Amino acid sequence: MRTLIIDDERLAREELHLLLASHPQIEIVGEADSVPAARRLIESEHLDLIFLDIDLRGSSGFDLLAELSPPLPLVIFSTAYDAFALRAFETNALDYLLKPVHPERLATAISRLPALSAAGSARLTPDSRVFVRDGEQCWFVPLRDIHRIDSEGNYSRLHFVGGQALLHRSLNTLESRLPDSLFLRANRSQIINCESIASIEPWFSQTLKARLKTGDEIEFSRRASLQFREKTGL
Repeated sequence: MRTLIIDDERLAREELHLLLASHPQIEIVGEADSVPAARRLIESEHLDLIFLDIDLRGSSGFDLLAELSPPLPLVIFSTAYDAFALRAFETNALDYLLKPVHPERLATAISRLPALSAAGSARLTPDSRVFVRDGEQCWFVPLRDIHRIDSEGNYSRLHFVGGQALLHRSLNTLESRLPDSLFLRANRSQIINCESIASIEPWFSQTLKARLKTGDEIEFSRRASLQFREKTGL
């Protein structure tokens, strides 16, 4: 799991680096001591996980998350301040470690990591989770919980269990990252989760119409209808 350590204290980075040596599944690919440095590395590297300090040279780990676009790596906060724990979990952080980090507590945090993460490969897997931010709200959303994605110009609206969010990504960009074993481009403006389909019926000109478990009805294009028939044997 490709990992970045973000902390403005060199000794703290070295200590965490040493502790993580006992976890061979964690591959540390870099370190950063400020928000700009961290942002550059996150945007250039395929990362699965970041260990993030809160106090970063006049800025904060929360500021960093606000500047990034999804999908983001998983986040484990590592800080000397317990006062920000609630806010950290409001961003759906995976865990919140207090310094000095104890090996047993670190092991507990790592045990919560999913087997496959949102980043780290060109295409996500059905078991991936993505970090989603819309205004002040943030979520870690399992891909299987996403019902559909609608195009809104150069943006996309994600509909998932428990809410929805507007992403600063086009539908084409999201389609290139989503696993085609789970998602289908139903038409020019919508992507659907095939596991969310409740029923299928024939529609006009040999196309199909799907009713999702949410009650939404989605009309398939001819191409999507053909792909769905080939995939399911209809």
